[in-house]
Amino acid sequence: MPLSAEKRKQFRTLGHNLKPVVTVAGNGLSEGVLGELERALDDHELIKVKLALAEREDRVEVLETLKRLPNTELVQAIGKVALLYRPAKKPNPKLSNLLR
Repeated sequence: MPLSAEKRKQFRTLGHNLKPVVTVAGNGLSEGVLGELERALDDHELIKVKLALAEREDRVEVLETLKRLPNTELVQAIGKVALLYRPAKKPNPKLSNLLR
């Protein structure tokens, strides 16, 4: 499900004003964080994730794991912030960052 350059640009524009919904900290991608990521992607489709990890290698490792999430596309990663997209099966206009 690779995104076209046009869609990627559109999502980056929308994501610019978003606040991080999930923060990955010292414990990495624990079960709780993965559950929250799943919930946030189901609800919002396009989310920002803050990587509050000191070491660059740890951030790269977490980004690689995020890329492997099912049906999830890494739109952009700058510094300690990643923008993720996953299309919802049944988007909710009140929650989706794409429909608002």
